[in-house]
Amino acid sequence: MTTRSLTLLAGTALSLALNSAPAAAEEGMWTFDGFPRAKVQAEYGWAPDGAWLDKVRNSAVRLTGGCSASFVSGSGLILTNHHCVASCLFDNSTSGNDLLDKGFVAASLPDEKKCPGQQAEVVTKITDVTGDIKRAIGASTGEALIKARDARIAEIEAAGCTDREKTRCQVVTLFGGGQYKLYTYRKYSDVRLVWAPEDRAATFGGDPDNFNFPRYSLDGAFLRAYEDGKPVRTPNHLKWNPRAPKEGEMTFVVGNPGSTARLYTASQLAFEREVRLPVTVATYSELRGRLIRAMKESPEHEREGLDALNGIENSLKVYIGRTKALNDQTFAARLAKAETDLKTKSAGMAGIGDPWSEMDKAVQAYRPLFLAYRFTDPAGELYGYAQTLVMAAAERAKPNAERLPGYTESALPLTEKRLLDSAPVYPWLDELRLEWSLSKAREYLGADDPDTKLLLGRESPEELAQRLVSGTKLAEPVVRKQLWEGGQAAIEASDDPMIVYARKLEARQRELEKQVDEAYSGPATAAAAKLTEARFAAFGDTIYPDATFTLRISYGKVVGWPERGAQVPYRTTLGGTFERATGSPPFDLARAFAAKEQQIDKSVTYDFVTTNDIIGGNSGSPVIDRAGTVIGAAFDGNIHSMGGNYGYDPVLNRTVIVSTAALQEALETIYPSPRLVKELAAK
Repeated sequence: MTTRSLTLLAGTALSLALNSAPAAAEEGMWTFDGFPRAKVQAEYGWAPDGAWLDKVRNSAVRLTGGCSASFVSGSGLILTNHHCVASCLFDNSTSGNDLLDKGFVAASLPDEKKCPGQQAEVVTKITDVTGDIKRAIGASTGEALIKARDARIAEIEAAGCTDREKTRCQVVTLFGGGQYKLYTYRKYSDVRLVWAPEDRAATFGGDPDNFNFPRYSLDGAFLRAYEDGKPVRTPNHLKWNPRAPKEGEMTFVVGNPGSTARLYTASQLAFEREVRLPVTVATYSELRGRLIRAMKESPEHEREGLDALNGIENSLKVYIGRTKALNDQTFAARLAKAETDLKTKSAGMAGIGDPWSEMDKAVQAYRPLFLAYRFTDPAGELYGYAQTLVMAAAERAKPNAERLPGYTESALPLTEKRLLDSAPVYPWLDELRLEWSLSKAREYLGADDPDTKLLLGRESPEELAQRLVSGTKLAEPVVRKQLWEGGQAAIEASDDPMIVYARKLEARQRELEKQVDEAYSGPATAAAAKLTEARFAAFGDTIYPDATFTLRISYGKVVGWPERGAQVPYRTTLGGTFERATGSPPFDLARAFAAKEQQIDKSVTYDFVTTNDIIGGNSGSPVIDRAGTVIGAAFDGNIHSMGGNYGYDPVLNRTVIVSTAALQEALETIYPSPRLVKELAAK
């Protein structure tokens, strides 16, 4: 069981265009098979044709770590963000060689370092399988609906990708269950680190500057895809164009936005505001505090905890922003009006009924299940390994169509890769996360709750976390491999304390999954399908679905925005970094910036903003001009874009981008890599 979680972005907004109606100018994370070409043509006097769209689609990369990217050379070179490779830097670091802190430049191909758990994927085909899956669902309801849907999805995925070494098939649920599309990917399971600046160059300004602009961040990095030990040939790649953006020019962002809730009903939004978000903000705030305290214990803890802290602080800022958005009365009124308008327009339409009441009932049934569903899934890398091994052993013994998602034949290769790839585990950090999650479970469920007793027995969270982490051998890849290959017999025979603990929780986790499917997931899927029919009937099919971490394209332009009576400029320069620096973290200069100040061209455009509509998951997405060349990599949004989880504000929402011009200056002067400069310039 994987706890349902919220992803970037969120916050307050002033004049949101809502997705119940046709999208406003520049709003939309469009699927490639639903790109609004006529709309763009009318707004801009030009729109990309099919060949243009095919070219950029074939160059767009999804990184399974949760980011986007693009091929930018014929030899598998991948452009993405620094924060998207931070874990790879972290996993390849040691106490004597901290790559996250000092950056990394591979002098040659043999020096490029493997990124554990990482996989690069390129969409090669999109097929509509809505009718197929809806026929399989038929009149099923509740848990039976979920089982029928998942079984047919497993069959479609297995039939679509028989070569699982090089392809991956994934059926994507759109509009909450209104549409289903089969995405076929060409995958590359060997991804290596090529170039990344110092952490401070990418994180200059730290949390105070996060989701803000002006920005001075070198949040860019390069990876490379390999196959059979050699760089892959990627003739379908974007042309590297290290030029400054032009104010007002048209831009496209191509990537994989993680998730949005723009199609949620009032009852779903109320659940977010009243239940999920308050729990998340409170518990993540405590986790942040615990981690900061532990990192002060030693230089080793400070290094080993930095990547986790960066992720927690980013997520926490998002959750706080979402909470503010849903508590904004003006914003809430706009959302309510959009729902009322849809109800009015679709009233009396045949076959639609009242899906809003159906969704209300499903959400009400989910409320009493939520805390147990969330807190019976403890945190920590080592427990995660154990849970995967225990669940996989049982699921792999079943027919493919009867397995849980994540353990079907199409999903197993990535599950296995993430489980078996070698990556460092720091016991103190894993113990901290496990102890935190167990203590929060006791706090929210109560000491006398049966689930608390199941989780803790007669031990305290501290005692249990220490015993499990100190006693397990799952940090060793060879041990995980033996258990994976040994299957159910090996799992049942294992006396590893973390495996024993995961076995102990398995039955309850499966029971809760079944209850949630019956009470919420099944009814919500059925209601969402009817809501989709209502939207299409009211507004036509020229609307875009909520984000699903699948390939999308957005369009916009380079432009600042009005703020407190003044216009925020659309760009910053490298020279502004030195003016903004104070000498104290997080506004201390990266070492290479300080050492090479006289050589750096301070007039080069550093970061810039556009009106493109993005969300978390778009990190690393190429920013492309009309000519189809890449001029930047998206890495953030401004503070107003945090409302993007629920709607889009064309006046204030902005995407924040590191320019290719700045990256080129870094490759030539700050963190020199002559071979990459040559490779990027190759025709």
